[in-house]
Amino acid sequence: MEKIFNQLCEGFFSELENDESLTLSFAGENSQFIRINNASIRQTGLVDDANLGLKFISNNRTCEGSITVSGDYDIDLSRGKNEIIRMRSESKEILEDPFLVMPKNSGSSREIINANGLEFDRAVEALLPSMQGVDLVGIFANGKMFRGNANSLGQKHWFETESHCLDYSLVTPERQMVKGTYAGTDWDQQSYESYIKRSIEKLELMKRKPMRIETGAYRTWFEAKAVADFIDMFSWNGISEASLQQGCSGFGKMRHNDVRLSAKFSISEDFSSGLVPKFNSNGETGPDSLPIISNGILQNTLVSSRTSAEYGVSTNYAEDTEELRSPSMTPGDLNQEKVLSQLDKGLFLSNVHYLNWSDNPGGRITGLTRYACFWVEGGEIVAPIETMRFDDTFYRFFGTELESVGSKVEVIPDVLTYGQRNLGVVSCPGILTNEFQLTL
Repeated sequence: MEKIFNQLCEGFFSELENDESLTLSFAGENSQFIRINNASIRQTGLVDDANLGLKFISNNRTCEGSITVSGDYDIDLSRGKNEIIRMRSESKEILEDPFLVMPKNSGSSREIINANGLEFDRAVEALLPSMQGVDLVGIFANGKMFRGNANSLGQKHWFETESHCLDYSLVTPERQMVKGTYAGTDWDQQSYESYIKRSIEKLELMKRKPMRIETGAYRTWFEAKAVADFIDMFSWNGISEASLQQGCSGFGKMRHNDVRLSAKFSISEDFSSGLVPKFNSNGETGPDSLPIISNGILQNTLVSSRTSAEYGVSTNYAEDTEELRSPSMTPGDLNQEKVLSQLDKGLFLSNVHYLNWSDNPGGRITGLTRYACFWVEGGEIVAPIETMRFDDTFYRFFGTELESVGSKVEVIPDVLTYGQRNLGVVSCPGILTNEFQLTL
């Protein structure tokens, strides 16, 4: 893949005329996919795929295009030439870009993350035995992913990593479900089997008759997956500097009114996991770790170079979308084994779904409880709860009502495979809150 990328860079850049700039973004994978239903293999296959994005700048105008990479240099070069010709023509017709960010040569990088992953021909025998006797449905994705970025000024970045992810649901005969995502880089058979076993134990609890919970505020334990979903909301009219400048960010109170979250809550953009490249789609490289919120205090927002040009603020080389790509939340001191006893009475939420802002400026999020959500009394799980709607603000569950933070950090990957396997990961523990508001 890297060789193909290097050849295409040389070929495409040679097609440019004076005063033209070109940035290339490469995304590829060598992946294994296994589709599982009722704990049996229903479909399996290998995918070698790559595409190349082109950002062309001329006459203070920006045009974008892309090609599917075939691996045949002559075919790919011809496709790229046609795209350049099209964008060159288009750049003479469109309006100038008032916040144009020109490419720079700020140095190159090459990062290859090697892993002791699960070999493709061993995957079936490694996965299936632990899930026998239950109805498990899911997708296993495994293998290498590649990202590259280069511009016509000579800057070039290359990144490749290897990972696996089993995203699955366990289903009871009554259609109650437990959701799980087992992911990592090095394959650990014992860890995988223990993870599946814990899910099966939850599934047995889901066979109990569901309880209807009245609306109101309850002590609540959120497992790491639920916390990760809340953190994902920060990337949507949240931690983006452009959103703050435009007055549509949930972090406005922190910026303008010095409202703080709990001193127990800290989160940073951290690329040390090796699952996400440090460079963005423009080839810009920010700091290895950027503190976002430290002990409840807003330290930094995500600022792209385009936002910097538009609003006159310093960039930290965030992606143009100003989304979190590799957020990492600091763990606390609540041992996983003591969660139920510490909770004593209240809600145990493994997952939350269908999140949306109900009051964006107020940081208020609404959504549904779903999959392995339980009622707890006397430090023991009593029964699953019926699906409920919640509506509460992160200024409460990450702020005034945050009682404890779990000591165990889980790695929650982006599991989307639409078009290609996505890169992206949230690293976070679970949290215990004094109150969480169920509304319907």
